[in-house]
Amino acid sequence: MKNILFFVFLFIALTGISQIQKNNQSLLTIEQIMQAPEKWMGASPEGIFWSETADAIFFDWNPEQDTLASLYSFSLKSGEIKKVPLEEKGKVSTKGEYNSDKTKKVVARDGNIFLLDIKKNSEKQLTNWLERVSSVQFALNDTHISFLKNQNLFVLNPETGLIRQVTNFVSDEEKKEKESKGQAKWLENQQMELFDVLKERKATEKARENRREQEKLKQPEKIFLGKKRLGGASLSPGGNFVVYTTYQNPQGVNNTSVTHWVTESGFTEEKGARGKVGSAETKVEMGIFDVKNNKTINIETSSIPGLKDLPDYLSDYPGKMPKDSSEMKEREFNLLGPVWNETEDLAMVVALSHDNKDRWILLLDPATGTLELLDRQRDEAWIGGPGIGGWGMSTGTIGWLPNGKSVWFFSEESGYSHLYAVNVETKKKKALTSGQFEVSDAFLSNDKKHFYFTANKVHPGVKHFYKMPVQGGELTQITSMEGNNDVTLSPDEKYLAIRYSFANKPWELYLQENKPGAEVKQITLSTTDAFESYDWRVPEFITFDANDGAEVHARLYRPENPQPNGPAVIFVHGAGYLQNAHKWWSQYFREYQFHNFLVDNGYTVLDIDYRGSAGYGRDWRTGIYRHMGGKDLSDHVDGAKMLVDKYNVSSEKIGIYGGSYGGFITLMALFTEPGVFAAGAALRSVTDWAHYNHGYTSNILNTPVEDSMAFVRSSPIYFAEGLDDALLMCHGMVDDNVQFQDIVRLTQRLIELGKENWELAVYPVEPHGFREPTSWVDEYKRIFKLFENNLKK
Repeated sequence: MKNILFFVFLFIALTGISQIQKNNQSLLTIEQIMQAPEKWMGASPEGIFWSETADAIFFDWNPEQDTLASLYSFSLKSGEIKKVPLEEKGKVSTKGEYNSDKTKKVVARDGNIFLLDIKKNSEKQLTNWLERVSSVQFALNDTHISFLKNQNLFVLNPETGLIRQVTNFVSDEEKKEKESKGQAKWLENQQMELFDVLKERKATEKARENRREQEKLKQPEKIFLGKKRLGGASLSPGGNFVVYTTYQNPQGVNNTSVTHWVTESGFTEEKGARGKVGSAETKVEMGIFDVKNNKTINIETSSIPGLKDLPDYLSDYPGKMPKDSSEMKEREFNLLGPVWNETEDLAMVVALSHDNKDRWILLLDPATGTLELLDRQRDEAWIGGPGIGGWGMSTGTIGWLPNGKSVWFFSEESGYSHLYAVNVETKKKKALTSGQFEVSDAFLSNDKKHFYFTANKVHPGVKHFYKMPVQGGELTQITSMEGNNDVTLSPDEKYLAIRYSFANKPWELYLQENKPGAEVKQITLSTTDAFESYDWRVPEFITFDANDGAEVHARLYRPENPQPNGPAVIFVHGAGYLQNAHKWWSQYFREYQFHNFLVDNGYTVLDIDYRGSAGYGRDWRTGIYRHMGGKDLSDHVDGAKMLVDKYNVSSEKIGIYGGSYGGFITLMALFTEPGVFAAGAALRSVTDWAHYNHGYTSNILNTPVEDSMAFVRSSPIYFAEGLDDALLMCHGMVDDNVQFQDIVRLTQRLIELGKENWELAVYPVEPHGFREPTSWVDEYKRIFKLFENNLKK
């Protein structure tokens, strides 16, 4: 009888183990999923570009798991994939500029200029020197090549080899003759009045100077840069004008440094890092050099409307408001560009205010230096969105329509980033695309009759490649695979090289004819057998209502047979302005695998595109303005409530974790919403926004001096007293983004508050994004232990 019972129990046990393995597909370990991705997952193809003759696709790949990736080619004719020999790699380049009919291409390689004849498939080296050149492009109706060298603009005639210097920028202050004053001036005048010989000698010397000036080879006028640096210089189509930009890094900025503890020397080493929000910004200015008349022309910026407009947030600080218009000052701005009309000496330039609340698209007449407004974009939060640029240094994606009378650009005027055109003569503006979706990566077809672009028209988490008439109209969807279709169009526009991925399938390279619904052929297979042995889950793509009625998109991962009142974990993606609840392979691939691991262990996992995330239009993008830790946090609190109400999760068994911005939200959740989350892991977290960088932070919170309210209500360090639940903090000690000082300051605050239910793990050799598999393993073992100890009681 005992033997029979033994075998019955053994059968039940084996059946149970078999069922567990069936439900779990295979047993994952944290050591597996946190190892070097190219060894465990495989390395996906990257850096895709076409051969100039459109008969081959080139891409960086590492199927052999070497130390470094190599360049590979795929032949459309033979269907073969080959590694490109290292000695040939330099001749295969994705960079360079085409002439107007795309029959020739000019490239810079190893500091020298090469001209490629695409039809003849031949290459000619035009220079042979040890200096560096940049901004190489065709000029003067494609008859010459312009380039920058040693902070000056040159043009080269490829037929004769003659090189002409167009500008004469000098890295120095203009030296002016000292003029005598006071007693010295009086004595000088007296000498000239008394002695004829002095008068005669002075007249002779002046005559000699005039003769030397007349005989001297005519040179471009010297343009003294002083302490500024040349940002760029661009020759007009007719060769009559050069529009140039200069910049000067702010003086006296108190930048931070990062201490490196584990070094080859055995000594600690300091490395310079960024400044903090509120630091002075780099100012970009623009000027014009009249080549024909050999003179400089100033650009008249007083016509830019609204330079004295004040931001709305100042109404919260009555004492900072100017008493009258005489106290109002023009805001600082950068002038960027130019983008030349192809046939006329007219240019489009973009002005961006330093407070990033205004973007002006302007028409520049280089002959007079006058500016005309084509479009003004004003956002009381901050200018941004796909194709729009922002951050003070980018024109965004802009260009001229083929008629030469209109320009095209992106704007969030409708609430979503769309294409617009404006006539430079009538100033009439037209929306070329519209709808509750975002357009990005637009460019004109070879014949300039159509636009190509990417859009998430079908679903916020799906990206397709589209074609549209240049004046607007029906959008033709060309790609068909659900997920993300990152397209590189062949030079002859006959084929699409598609870097594609789905939620549970990493990026691979595909080929498709440039026809809607055409057959798609997979070219690469990069994943390893070990990775493929696990049946990776496709998350559920859900929406739920936030407490203010907004629709929130999310990914949901659930066990096949979840236990009643079971545990759950909410993941918070980083960056803020980033999309993760989409239908393609996540850049958080380690976290995606960890979520599968958590589900195998009985957890439900929720991954939210909270307020501030990308992909959902302007209002979602700016929903965190002046209050990070406001609606972005409440979206997670509402997500936790939804898990309890709809998915039978216990309200006492919900954890939260994330890195960078996700770590910040985790801290705010545990500090300001006690009891909602039983445990949280905050990784490389911002703890005080006054100590983060300027470019990112000033857009959202302005600056601490100007808008202290926004910083106080958005910074976890002010709310640390609210910590009741279990907290794990992890931080790299050489993090030059969210610096180690951030977590050290919060740690001291927790110590002074007498808080006990927290721990800090530090990683001596890790920057913001961890590099060592051992660090990833240690970190995620700690996270899993935190959840096991606090969510499964």
